[in-house]
Amino acid sequence: MSGTLMAAEMAEQPDRLRDLLGRFEDIAHRVRAVAPAPLNGITIVARGSSDHAAVYGRYLLEAATGKPVSLAAPSLHTLYGIAADYRGQLVIAVSQSGATPEIVRTLEALQDAGGSGLAITNEPDSPLAHAAAEVVELDMGEERAVPATKTVTGQFTAFAMFAAALGRAPFTQDELDAVPDALRAVLDDPSVVTAAAGALVDASQLIIVARGYLYAAALETALKIKETCSLLADGYSAADLRHGPIAAVTAGLPVVAFCVPGPAEADVMSLVEELRARQAKVLVVGSGDRADVWLPPDVPEPLAPIVAVVRGQQLAHDLAVALGHDPDSPVGLSKITAT
Repeated sequence: MSGTLMAAEMAEQPDRLRDLLGRFEDIAHRVRAVAPAPLNGITIVARGSSDHAAVYGRYLLEAATGKPVSLAAPSLHTLYGIAADYRGQLVIAVSQSGATPEIVRTLEALQDAGGSGLAITNEPDSPLAHAAAEVVELDMGEERAVPATKTVTGQFTAFAMFAAALGRAPFTQDELDAVPDALRAVLDDPSVVTAAAGALVDASQLIIVARGYLYAAALETALKIKETCSLLADGYSAADLRHGPIAAVTAGLPVVAFCVPGPAEADVMSLVEELRARQAKVLVVGSGDRADVWLPPDVPEPLAPIVAVVRGQQLAHDLAVALGHDPDSPVGLSKITAT
């Protein structure tokens, strides 16, 4: 095995997302129907890659609705059994398999506490789907490689659709509908990523950094590299990296920075210069002349994470192959984690 499953599933993403976006009206109706009125806030329940989609969803949904959006702490409900009041809250539980017991139990607890439950899953007959008051099926097809790819971009896209359904999304419908074409352009030009992966083969650890909407893409890329390459890779917000961890950045440390035009651009590029002054090896993934790995320039910042995540998948896949690992089946990992 040599990563053929992961590569094939990555290649499906433009068509799968186009089909998902084609169901916008039905999905928007489901989301609006289950959202409480008045809507006091939104809580998202997730783990692993789904948690990174949740981080993206937190940014989008708070921007669109103006309501507070938080990430649940499942242990408070599964281990400590706290009393909680979730009346007026839309509770969104995210799991590609819908089979992680902790996510199911947390959704049930928050619904019992008055929350209105909505599941995002690729398995409509899963325990999570049966537990939720309403379900949005991703319909990404079977995902056989252990590292999640198409289900992750499906989750990211679903959150963009929810933002458009529940409020004033920071993008237009035409911009959202164009995302599959942007993914196709990225997938059709893997050579820049292959070259970048070649520059990282001697790394023993690395940092992935971004800010704002792209922060979720940094977290997900770090996880994909850890899963496929058995490397220590940490995802940081540019702001958080400055608050202490930057002291650990020494000469030669590889850093991948996600950056596109928008309010976060100046801060991230300023950090890139600081890191280069520390003699870190910085690779910029973004749009514009300063990018080492390009992203489509016409994708607005709030939607750029969907495309950036695919670049992260390509980087993890190609680096794993260069290191002699099989990204389809990383050692010690399984598709479903029973927490």
